[in-house]
Amino acid sequence: MRSINISRTVDESKFNRFHGLVLFLCAFIIVCDGFDLVIYGSVVSVLMEEWQLTAVQAGTLGSYALIGMMCGAFIFAPLADKIGRKKVIIVCVLLFSLFTGLIGLAKNPTEFGIYRLISGLGLGGVLPITVALMTEYAPKPLRNRLVTIMMCGYSLGGIIAAGLAIFLIPKFGWESVFFVGALPLLTLPIIIKLLPESLEFLLARNKHKEIGRLLSKIDPSYTPEKNDRYESVIPKKTGITVAKLFGDGRALSTLLFWVSFFMCLLMVYGLNTWLPKLMAQAGYALGSSLMFLLVLNAGAILGSVIGGWAADRWNTKKVVICYFILGGIALTLLGTHPNTFVLYTLVAIAGATTIGTQIILYSYVSQYYPIQIRSTGLGWASGVGRIGGIVGPILGGVLLSAQLPLQLNFMVFAIPGVIAAIAIVIIREKKSPLSEVSLERSEPIEKV
Repeated sequence: MRSINISRTVDESKFNRFHGLVLFLCAFIIVCDGFDLVIYGSVVSVLMEEWQLTAVQAGTLGSYALIGMMCGAFIFAPLADKIGRKKVIIVCVLLFSLFTGLIGLAKNPTEFGIYRLISGLGLGGVLPITVALMTEYAPKPLRNRLVTIMMCGYSLGGIIAAGLAIFLIPKFGWESVFFVGALPLLTLPIIIKLLPESLEFLLARNKHKEIGRLLSKIDPSYTPEKNDRYESVIPKKTGITVAKLFGDGRALSTLLFWVSFFMCLLMVYGLNTWLPKLMAQAGYALGSSLMFLLVLNAGAILGSVIGGWAADRWNTKKVVICYFILGGIALTLLGTHPNTFVLYTLVAIAGATTIGTQIILYSYVSQYYPIQIRSTGLGWASGVGRIGGIVGPILGGVLLSAQLPLQLNFMVFAIPGVIAAIAIVIIREKKSPLSEVSLERSEPIEKV
């Protein structure tokens, strides 16, 4: 009889085709997530003109998706720890794809807002759960890099949204870009067939055959045998899941993570919603203004990849702090009316250190919490962060209505970066997991 430790097998595995498949599927889902979120910033100028919206009204309308995302993160992330990550991911993809497509049929701001709110439920739920699943399957030496590469899909989705908006809106209207957002519905059968379930969830449900099948893909040298016993170091199953976020000395760190997510997402969604409009007010045409949105998300990809590599090589916490400080500096300098080359460079740096920091933060939090509360930890940090995401577009609308100087507008968005950096500095490093976990075993697998 062999005793197989699931966590150790994954940690010590070598990256192979199976890891690549999980990475691809998770990244694809995040691309769709990023597309659906950034798309509003691509059409807001057109909507303001067509529906005669004020800047504050447009900012509020943009926040409806963030309200949905906040609720989706609070609801779906803990649910994934209870019923399985794969099931909840499928439900979330169905929600945000279907209702993003329906937005293209909206005839007025009320319909637009309702569909946007419901699509936000799926968008908010799928992101932390997908991060948790990727973290669970990633080999330990590559964990930060694989999570950040996966999360680059968010920025890639933003690039696709901005690029398609430049092409589609003048020819087919703003509705067309939302119809594109419904296309992930066609990929649901592939996701259902190929996306694996959480190994720890399968262990808790005594799904022995499925565990053996997946482990043989993670480590091709392993062949399941009928007497194999599977075990994993996991947290004890006691207490309320959300309450565990504050147990074992994690209370202060949990609150500080929430502060950092709030500030980071305020910057991210404030910029993604209002950067094109800010640049249009500064004298740039619609196409040029949308190009800034594209550069912002392109910079985020580069910043995420570099940040993930640096986090694996050195220290995730230090990388996050440096990114927040650099982001604050870049945003402040954006309002100084630099020449075109410097302006694009600063926009790219701002994307790298705001959206990029958000991506590294997800990786940081996913490794901070024990596996049985990982989705909950990510979901609640993300959910509280969405409040900042809600505030960001509204704040941008207020600033535009006040007709403040461009430099002051960008400085307001830079201040949260400084606050977030301070919060991360104070966070305590996590305790050794051996002090808060127990060993769980499964019975021998049944003979096929």
